[in-house]
Amino acid sequence: MNIVISQPMFFPWVGLFEQIRLADVYVHYGDVQFSKGSFVNRVQIKTPEGVRWLTVPLQNVALGQLIDDVQINESTDWRTRHLNILERAYSEAPYRTQMLDLVRSVYEQKAEGIGQLSRLSIEACCAFYGLNIGKRFVESKQTGIGGKGSERVLDIVKVLGGTKYITGWGAKNYLDHSQFERAGIEVEYMNYEKRPYPQLHGEFTPYVSILDLIANTGRDGLECIQSGTVGWKEWIKHG
Repeated sequence: MNIVISQPMFFPWVGLFEQIRLADVYVHYGDVQFSKGSFVNRVQIKTPEGVRWLTVPLQNVALGQLIDDVQINESTDWRTRHLNILERAYSEAPYRTQMLDLVRSVYEQKAEGIGQLSRLSIEACCAFYGLNIGKRFVESKQTGIGGKGSERVLDIVKVLGGTKYITGWGAKNYLDHSQFERAGIEVEYMNYEKRPYPQLHGEFTPYVSILDLIANTGRDGLECIQSGTVGWKEWIKHG
């Protein structure tokens, strides 16, 4: 059974959805410390003026606060502002209406904080591409596993019955691969293909929100969510 664990991210890039495609169980890792400048509450999009951030404003973020406890600042109408930015940026995109309808469907739901909003954004995009079929989405706090770092990740994989842990590139900085190996769990890293697709506003970049893929390609964009993995030993050697 393949397990993927990731912090909630706001309408993230295609690469996260490639991880989700390979997962049997996807874990929203929201009971960990919020990091300012992360992708939990912001993502890049392409506009006629170049790449810009789409950011959800936050309220009174304290040092050490968990993602799930971070509240959204509702003092401004940021949802309407986002929709206006997206409408303008993708006015010439063939599937802009589908993209905008998806964003509206997320914004119309009541989110208790940025963690939940980002989870809603991920799961809405998964449903759009059918990536939710045949898999479970769980929250890390539901597992009852405490601790931190590599050991906690391993314990979560074990309690979910995982036999393989699939992760992104950043994990090589903290993951204890030999510990996973001793537990009989394979570790594989994403081998991102970054498949190009027709984009507006200049040279192709893979590092923008999946909303860009949806607006430009619609459901045909599933063909770009196809990257595979490599074993950790090969990744550490060549990555």
